[in-house]
Amino acid sequence: MNILDRIVEYKRTQEVPRRMRELPLEAVQARAAAAPPTCDLVAALRSVKGVALIAEVKRASPSRGVLRSELDPVETAAIYAANGAAAISVLTDEPFFQGSLTYLAQIRQRFAMPQEEENQPGPVPLLRKDFILHPYQIYETRAAGADALLLIAAILSDADLAELLALTHRLGMAALVEVHSAEELARVLPLAPRLIGANNRNLRDFSVNLQSCLSLRPMVPPDVCFVAESGIHTQADVARLAAANVDAMLVGEALMFAPDVGAKVQELANGHKG
Repeated sequence: MNILDRIVEYKRTQEVPRRMRELPLEAVQARAAAAPPTCDLVAALRSVKGVALIAEVKRASPSRGVLRSELDPVETAAIYAANGAAAISVLTDEPFFQGSLTYLAQIRQRFAMPQEEENQPGPVPLLRKDFILHPYQIYETRAAGADALLLIAAILSDADLAELLALTHRLGMAALVEVHSAEELARVLPLAPRLIGANNRNLRDFSVNLQSCLSLRPMVPPDVCFVAESGIHTQADVARLAAANVDAMLVGEALMFAPDVGAKVQELANGHKG
């Protein structure tokens, strides 16, 4: 069983049932209904001249281990926002990535606080990045204050993907629909998503190839916001994305490994301005 299969099996058989026992669906739905209005992730990305940066809060990964042991998720998100990130992704998987949905809720609370200083972050779209398989996870995402979430085509049937995408939209959130191949893209495009992510990381062996997203870009209509995910480390990488008319990029590990996170955000966010 590869890493992706292990993660999906754990979510289906252990994590989601446990979370539903701890907080029933009706309670989560009530919290989701009471959540503040969402920020428009697609509009935020489109407003950037060049390749917009979605900066990711990511403590660890199955392939690389702990990326930043001293990570403070809330302060890291504030640094991202203050240095030019158009949006923030929060990796919330616990057993495999050492994340937490609580991190996202805490970041949303920080950004919702009155901003008394000029360098404090204002509203910024938050994306929940996890392995979402069940409607319950959609509701808990909204309840935590997220504006968007990740839906991975590789782990969802056509029917489940359509159902979860529709529910996401009904709750006022955007969905970053992730694909890894032309075959997956062909399944996704009929659903008319506003946002498609092409992951350069093979989720079965975790190898990375930046060419993957560049090959898929011409197949995606220009009115769909196209996001390159993984394998982006330098200004040269950002320039390659810009040359291919990629709208946005999701970057985690390059920021987590950077000695000066704010400077790295600025480097990538300003890596290529058209």
